[in-house]
Amino acid sequence: MPDTSYIWQLPDWPNWQYESRVLAPLLGSVRLAQGRLLGRMQDLGMTVQSQANLSMLTEDVIKTSAIEGETLSLETVRSSVARKMGLDIGSLAPTDRMVDGIVDVVLDATAKADSPLTASRLFAWHAALFPTGRSGMVAIDVGVWRSDATGAMQVVSGPLHRQKVHFEAPPAERLAKETDIFLRWFNQSETDEPVIKAGLAHLWFVTLHPFDDGNGRIARAIGDMALSRAEGLAPRYYSLSAQIQRERNAYYDELEAAQKDSLDITRWLMWFLGCLLRALEGAELSLAAVLFKARFWRVWAHTPMNERQINVLDRFLSGFDGFEGKLTSRKWAAIAKCSADSALRDINDLIAQGVLCKDPSGGRSSSYVLAELSEAR
Repeated sequence: MPDTSYIWQLPDWPNWQYESRVLAPLLGSVRLAQGRLLGRMQDLGMTVQSQANLSMLTEDVIKTSAIEGETLSLETVRSSVARKMGLDIGSLAPTDRMVDGIVDVVLDATAKADSPLTASRLFAWHAALFPTGRSGMVAIDVGVWRSDATGAMQVVSGPLHRQKVHFEAPPAERLAKETDIFLRWFNQSETDEPVIKAGLAHLWFVTLHPFDDGNGRIARAIGDMALSRAEGLAPRYYSLSAQIQRERNAYYDELEAAQKDSLDITRWLMWFLGCLLRALEGAELSLAAVLFKARFWRVWAHTPMNERQINVLDRFLSGFDGFEGKLTSRKWAAIAKCSADSALRDINDLIAQGVLCKDPSGGRSSSYVLAELSEAR
């Protein structure tokens, strides 16, 4: 055995160890933050809760792909999530089979978290992530455990002539037994504390690396599934994947460190809990746009607006593609698919009603901003 052993090579694998006493203060902070966020959201109406859930699930789908270097369209993802949640958000972007597949996995993991995790369910997730049977230009085995037909499964970086091996996964012939042990542990309710279980499940699955590709995304979905169980299947108002993406370098460093030498994963769980706590604490900032949007429509609920005005303002408030930069009559016409004259009439009408005003910062062409909100209107 080499000087540096991967944890799956150790004789007591997979008997994980961690120091509960060391983790307890951070775990307590996470539980407090979870309760505070859920309590605040429960004080709001169902419409706002649904919009917040939509916003967070959309971010989760986008960021779990961004961690792997893939960029998805915000509008396409949001439309896919809304369709599958049965939410009316006005105009919808065209469907995208790859985006729909990722959304299916995230929703199945969180909305159906109380259902057992099985090999067939994981195979379905994997097939959903790769609907064409390819990862980029490369054909892969989809919906089955990897075969290692082209060699050992390794996580590498760097140019082809000078690649660095960060991790090598267990050989393919061990996967049936290894995944069975993992799934039996995951589905037992008596095992580790639920939030700890989420961090451990994430590490365990990505260490097995049982698929040709998509292991990171599925590991994060499994972690989210465990967190949904820990939170009593409450709607999701934060995105752990978004926080992991912000800390992407540390994430990979901590994974690599945890997968070598020792089955004591206290350090990994400390990082995981810290990342989760930062996701929870940052959720209020992420939800600020949703809360502002709800307040906006509450203030202007009795102001007459045509369908174009409602649609464009709603997209503007959501920070959608098409509203990068300032709101102008030209941009309004493009989003609403109307003439420049109609766009200007819409804008001038909203200015007259006090909804919009000219941007005081000026510029080469006129642009517009939302007027100050007042609950007394």
